[in-house]
Amino acid sequence: MHSSRPYIARALYQWLLDNDLTPHVVVDAEKEGVEVPRDAVQNGQIVLNLGVSAIRDLSMENDAIAFSARFDGKPTQLMVPMEALIAIYARENGVGMVFGHEPEMPEEEESEAPQAEQDETGPALASVDDTADTDGDSHTDEGQAPKKARPSLRVVK
Repeated sequence: MHSSRPYIARALYQWLLDNDLTPHVVVDAEKEGVEVPRDAVQNGQIVLNLGVSAIRDLSMENDAIAFSARFDGKPTQLMVPMEALIAIYARENGVGMVFGHEPEMPEEEESEAPQAEQDETGPALASVDDTADTDGDSHTDEGQAPKKARPSLRVVK
């Protein structure tokens, strides 16, 4: 199963732009594959402005965010792996999302086998005869409508 982080990050980024807000991201600069100006890193993190006027050539793929920006007047290519993305928020009001630690997802081949076993040994549904009388009175007088049994569910193991 794929990580939900890149999908949520792209959606929040677009939502912030649609609301005329300036998207900022907080990045864990200590993670492997992060390419950011090291002199701008504080406490192992860096905040990057992803506003339309601040960056060029933005690419938000499932594995990383890549773009170019200027630091101290010098054009710089930045790369942020999705695992290093800590948060995305609006500069103006702080609205956004902090990403927590994602658990490791099992491979699809491994997850299908236990599911098949569970389906075979799990509980099963069976239909209940709706004409059965629960009161034990199975006879009816002529001219009277038969008594309806109260609907119920029965667990079949």
